[in-house]
Amino acid sequence: MSQPLPDVGPPAPDRDPVDHPTDEVDGEPDTDPDRPRFRLAYVPGATPGKWASVWRERLPDVYLELVQVEAAAVAPALEAGEADAAIGRLPVDKDVFSAIPLYEETSVVCFSRDHLLAALADEEAVSSADIAGEAVWVPADDVLFAAHPVPGVAPVDPDGNPLDPVPTTADAVATVAANVGVAVLPMSLARLHRRKDVSYRPLVDGPTAPVGLVWPTDRTTDLVEELIGIVRGRTVNSSRGRGGPATRQAEGAGGAGSGGSGGRTAGTGVKKPAKGGSNQAAERSGGGRSGAKAGGRGGVSRSGGGVQRGKGTRPASKGKKKGKGR
Repeated sequence: MSQPLPDVGPPAPDRDPVDHPTDEVDGEPDTDPDRPRFRLAYVPGATPGKWASVWRERLPDVYLELVQVEAAAVAPALEAGEADAAIGRLPVDKDVFSAIPLYEETSVVCFSRDHLLAALADEEAVSSADIAGEAVWVPADDVLFAAHPVPGVAPVDPDGNPLDPVPTTADAVATVAANVGVAVLPMSLARLHRRKDVSYRPLVDGPTAPVGLVWPTDRTTDLVEELIGIVRGRTVNSSRGRGGPATRQAEGAGGAGSGGSGGRTAGTGVKKPAKGGSNQAAERSGGGRSGAKAGGRGGVSRSGGGVQRGKGTRPASKGKKKGKGR
């Protein structure tokens, strides 16, 4: 057998994954009809709870609505305006959508606990060669094999006629539970549809399932920028959205000028600074340390996560300069 493949997947949830209701976050319904809201779609297997918690801390005045949609329904939901952004399967149409890769999921082989593969140790992995003679059930909602060959053989009836694909991933898991073949799924979906009579092991040479943050390119609002900062792990001081220092500076400037407006509209945040504006400078200004030691060279300035090195300034001479009339 091949060596184990480490699990590379979504942020580990604090508890077992559950389906979130469409109008609640952690059991807190939105009761204010005038409250701005942001709709984040997510595919089965994704766990957006960690990012949702950060959102609630940073933007308590904007309700985050989590909406679970099937992988194939992400693009239509975004195009129809039914969601503002989504944690979805990649790739996407780059002419319509922008995307930030988040992680790639390991693929696993699911099989009955009565299958020969169940004799493997929990940490052992399977290769495509190990299932070359197995019937592999590929569901109609598959997210792995659009551009990859399916290992094993196609399921057939007793007369050798090919069988239709099972409709859903849940159906594929239920089928292999009867010990009539195996299924290859992203690990998150194997966990989501886990059963006591089904086990799984990593497929060491199987395809991965990339997941990313996706949104319509022509609707890159300030709230989308906030979400980008959250999933990328930016601190609140370096955020490029409406709560970041660049926006606060723009708001202050807009309020001070005659007729100026850093105005905010419900659900969209404030207007973004003009391209080439002060975002970068504002990010560098937050909480940085700068300057070199007096009389030294090679001073270090740290700001916004970057490190800039340069010559320190020479201290002024204590003696008076020579010259006439001095």
